[in-house]
Amino acid sequence: MARIIFVTGGARSGKSRHAEARVRAFPGERLYIATARAEDDEMRARVAKHIADRGEDWATVEAPVDLAAALDRTDGRGPRLVDCLTLWLSNLMLEGRDWEPEAETLLAVLARQQSPVILVSNEVGMGIVPENALARAFRDAQGWLNQRVAAMADEVEFVVSGLPLRVKGTPPA
Repeated sequence: MARIIFVTGGARSGKSRHAEARVRAFPGERLYIATARAEDDEMRARVAKHIADRGEDWATVEAPVDLAAALDRTDGRGPRLVDCLTLWLSNLMLEGRDWEPEAETLLAVLARQQSPVILVSNEVGMGIVPENALARAFRDAQGWLNQRVAAMADEVEFVVSGLPLRVKGTPPA
């Protein structure tokens, strides 16, 4: 099995920047698997900034909902950065799709990858209980997904204020 690295933390904690550095430590083509949908000017500006910050040595694969298929298609090309599971899950839920079978498929695909995969996700369960049912359902689903990915990952890191804290696994050499 390939090395699976799970990077989690709060919003704007430095997760993506840290995950990009982890990808750069592996040989091969760098692939960024994007789950965001740029449907308004603010999100388009965020995406453009992320692309500019990464530099030109990354190939981008867009996979707002078909993440498992994107991982299968890109396996063997080099290390992949999935940014992020939080947006992927929210895309599924907002489309009214049954996220649980999609998540199970993702976990099965991750288990058979040959090239490294670094997955970024928000830790959403550390705040107050959301006031509406959809937000509570999302928080619960994200917590479940994060737990399952962390359990299968070789390494888990929690990023806070730009600093990665090792939760699971041996540090890279």
